[in-house]
Amino acid sequence: MATLIRMPEVAAGATEIVLSKWNVAVGASVKVGDILAEMETEKAVVDYASEADGTVYKILVADGASVEVGSPIIILLGAGEDGSAGDALLGGSAAAAPVAAPVAEVPAPIAAPVAAPIAPPVAAANVSPVGAPVVASVAPVVAASTPADNSRQFVSPIVRKIARERGVELTQVAGTGPQGRVVRRDLESFLSSGAAATPTATASYSSSSELAKQEYSSSYVTVPHTGMRRAIARRLTESKSTVPHFYVTADCKVDALLELRKSINESSPVKISVNDIVVKAVASALMDVPESNVVWNAEAMHKYESADIAVAVTTDGGLLTPVIRGVEKRSLSNLSMEISELAGRARAGKLRQEELEGGSFAVSNLGMFGTKEFTAILNPPQSGILAVGAASPRAIVEDGEIVIANIMTVTLSADHRAVDGALAAQWLAAFVRRIENPLSMLV
Repeated sequence: MATLIRMPEVAAGATEIVLSKWNVAVGASVKVGDILAEMETEKAVVDYASEADGTVYKILVADGASVEVGSPIIILLGAGEDGSAGDALLGGSAAAAPVAAPVAEVPAPIAAPVAAPIAPPVAAANVSPVGAPVVASVAPVVAASTPADNSRQFVSPIVRKIARERGVELTQVAGTGPQGRVVRRDLESFLSSGAAATPTATASYSSSSELAKQEYSSSYVTVPHTGMRRAIARRLTESKSTVPHFYVTADCKVDALLELRKSINESSPVKISVNDIVVKAVASALMDVPESNVVWNAEAMHKYESADIAVAVTTDGGLLTPVIRGVEKRSLSNLSMEISELAGRARAGKLRQEELEGGSFAVSNLGMFGTKEFTAILNPPQSGILAVGAASPRAIVEDGEIVIANIMTVTLSADHRAVDGALAAQWLAAFVRRIENPLSMLV
């Protein structure tokens, strides 16, 4: 029988998804499990597999379209059926076009002060410069498809992020998506052509008075939020306001760790970082104190048998936390390669949604930036996150004498619903033992 497929909720809480690219065309035969399309969530790319057998009759949205969850996207016909069966699923509406226009990306209007009167339309020649007060206008709204407004360019969120990383000025890229939207294939084609990005012009000042004016100016540039930034804000606000955090801090002597890393890197083709060893030590501590390897759920506690650990990766668009599965079973070289591979795909915007889900614990390391110590916000539903600072020489007391040692400060943020204070202290003590005796993780 004919099947009407609707936009699925491929990411928890998502209300709108970008259908990046169709992998099928009208007339193609598909089976259950075949990949119909690539979809972009706020943080990842998801392959959407067919849940039915059939022949593609109509594709209802175009590549690059933003589609609300639950909206129709494609019709499949069963064996022996004709187009009338597919049309019946849409209520026989003649208005149902093979390709629907995407949801227009119209920015929310800026509200004028309550007591301010509505001003008449402002002529184009009298538009105020950036930083001037915003004047409400009663000018008619121009449809998103009207090409007269050249200041608005529709760009896929992932394309915008990749363009920033590659230094590409998107105004140079011609969009082939709906309403001229720049989709990934447009950017990839532009990059493969060898075209260079136009360098950003640097402002110059003709006098010291102009420079002084700029230094004390209160003007600013409005940068619209990306989908990723909105997702980060939503999830961390939810975490901080609904999860009872508490914090436990310890100093770790890491001279043995640094020596072991130096020895490994002198002979191994895979270069090991301090962060790789930290992640391995986190996994070992979770195995040493299995009661801490848990996730709170409203109905029951979920106890994990393996150490699935999320590693924070900084990208131009924001923070991503891909999850490495079964860390306790991995060698340091394998773990290092896995972290590097996931971090590379995170920065290129090519992570899959399933690679961002799960895990009971996370590691956030700012040591490479020289940060001495900090506290991190939990990434729900994980119950713990370890904030790792920089290792640096410090004076400590050993056997009654003052000596110099390389010390690294770490802070555990824990979900008090799942992990009590004493349990968190036991876990942190186990981590310190492992990190200060790194050979114990290799046997």
